[in-house]
Amino acid sequence: MRILLINPNSTRSMTEQAHRSAERVAATDTQLESINPTSSPASIEGHADEAMAVPAMLAEIRKGEARGIDAYVIACFDDPGLGAAREIARGPVIGICQAAVQVAMNIATRFTIITTLPRSVPIIEDLAEAYGAGHRCRKVRSVDMPVLALEEDLEHTEEMLVQEILKARQEDGAEAIILGCAGMSELCDRLKARTGMPVIDGVTAAVKLAEALVGGGYATSKVGAYDYPRTKEAPACRLVDAAG
Repeated sequence: MRILLINPNSTRSMTEQAHRSAERVAATDTQLESINPTSSPASIEGHADEAMAVPAMLAEIRKGEARGIDAYVIACFDDPGLGAAREIARGPVIGICQAAVQVAMNIATRFTIITTLPRSVPIIEDLAEAYGAGHRCRKVRSVDMPVLALEEDLEHTEEMLVQEILKARQEDGAEAIILGCAGMSELCDRLKARTGMPVIDGVTAAVKLAEALVGGGYATSKVGAYDYPRTKEAPACRLVDAAG
């Protein structure tokens, strides 16, 4: 089984961190590859960054299809371009937000998501609603840190997350926590140990879901919305002289 993890932003250190998290849970017979485009924004923090990152991400999936990749993980919590990616891929394409939400709905009745910047809160709220979890997601919280600042001081990041997790338990009635950024993935086990809360990392959740789908023989439906994009040709231009 070959799984390609794609970090849609261009920050290699974040790709390497996500790969380490994914590798920790991947089955021994899973061949895990990780890549990031070099032409995308350094981080994805809003709709404009998403839009700019999607074309290069889709190009990597097309390359993966030519190499026989079985499944893809999009390692950005906004799940950018997920529908488009599923159109061009034969095998499953898993977004880490959707995977984390699906895990949370199986292990808890209520959960809170903790993300980076306040501007990401409404984006993630809309995603939770779209994934059928609006009534189960008690709150989307923010630690008010840029994505690229997460790995600059992991000790500070961890402390900020611990504070928000404890608030989520007390104030939100959350029974589980979802980490709302791929850049938080390596802190998952430490946060579990320090807070006593189930903490879900979307990267590992997505890898295990991808393995399960491929192992079960499931591929992306090509009947309807996720069918391969149609080939289109521009209509031939007809020059009209001044006489009409």
